[in-house]
Amino acid sequence: MLQALTRFFRPRRDLAQLELAFSGGTPHNADELLERLRQLGLRRITCCRLTRNRNVMVSFAGGTLRVHEGYLAAPESVLRAIVTFVEGRTRADRREAQRAIVAFPVRSPRPASRRERTHPDDVEMAAQLTGWHARYNARHFDGGLKPIEIRVSRRMKTRLGHYTAATAGGEAAEIAISRAHVRRHGWPEALHTLLHEMVHQWQDETGHTIDHGATFRAKARAVGIAPYARRVLATRPGRGEGSTTLGRRAARKG
Repeated sequence: MLQALTRFFRPRRDLAQLELAFSGGTPHNADELLERLRQLGLRRITCCRLTRNRNVMVSFAGGTLRVHEGYLAAPESVLRAIVTFVEGRTRADRREAQRAIVAFPVRSPRPASRRERTHPDDVEMAAQLTGWHARYNARHFDGGLKPIEIRVSRRMKTRLGHYTAATAGGEAAEIAISRAHVRRHGWPEALHTLLHEMVHQWQDETGHTIDHGATFRAKARAVGIAPYARRVLATRPGRGEGSTTLGRRAARKG
């Protein structure tokens, strides 16, 4: 299981006070959500953080649980599914919990941040990636994937690429590829990343959970790419760099 990349230390509230103030009602913040999940059987988590990530609904690493803030309004059945996702002993139990988690319609009380746009100087690069998307679609997916916007991101510094599913608010799905990745590692590696994200697009469009589980690994092997959430890219002799998508246990909205 991955180590947390960052940790935030906040004053801990007295758990006895939490239990008195919150006994099964709707949680209003991360502390109350954590206490509610503990009442439902959560054991291994010591810290809960609310997120606004549009794709990753629930993830955990070490003792930290990250939950989309929309789950504050989730019914008890979905909260129990979150507990099973973390504590479940069998793959079947966790997979069933994933389905319950992603089926819940998340609504964030705050507007989503505006998506980055491709810089004018990178439009030609995005056009080339779009052309390769069409070629790979025909070659590896029998032309079954939908046309999708390919964005070149100047914000991505450590991530290589990302697939974003369409949102309930009307934003279309997209694939973003890091400009720094293309420049640092070269075109062949960038195309490998593009195909990696296309496998996530295939998961989304065929009703699978967007993750790096068995379905992803099987399809990745079928299209000829590394079946891993993480891969090592050489930046210069003796050095390596972590890959596009963090290898975390996550239920992502598809």
